[in-house]
Amino acid sequence: MTDLITTRRKLIAAAGTFTVAGTIAGLSGFGIPARANGLAATPSMRGGSNNYLPGAPVVERIGGGGFWMTGTVRRAGDGAPLAGQRIQIWAHTTEGHERDPHSHGATMSDENGEFRLEMPQIVPAFGQPHGHLAYDSGDFETVFLRPVMSSASDTSLHADFVLQPV
Repeated sequence: MTDLITTRRKLIAAAGTFTVAGTIAGLSGFGIPARANGLAATPSMRGGSNNYLPGAPVVERIGGGGFWMTGTVRRAGDGAPLAGQRIQIWAHTTEGHERDPHSHGATMSDENGEFRLEMPQIVPAFGQPHGHLAYDSGDFETVFLRPVMSSASDTSLHADFVLQPV
């Protein structure tokens, strides 16, 4: 009988911490944002489309190189890698401003959904060293990214795209 009272006291004490509705919601999955099979699409970032030039050509390298922009492209929901997706990249670099056409280029994702493009060293613009990337090919929703580097001396920047079909 003592065990029953101790167990009942623990249950009553625990009830003060949890609500039945909250526990049921947590166990049932209610209250958790809905995501198709778990992987949400990447939202566009504020300022990501600044100085965007549609149709930048696919290039082997932008300028003299020395800095690497890398990332992955996956499908929202199941996270499958997406091959052959065009990613446009531009930035303020040691060789030009982000508004200059020669500071823009595009690359394609490989069979693993990975992309990489060499470009000149990114330098701070408006006090922040940052790059711009865009997926804009039409099979998926357009996404603009503007990741900020932790230091102006970094020699690479990584950005991942999770794309939502149109």
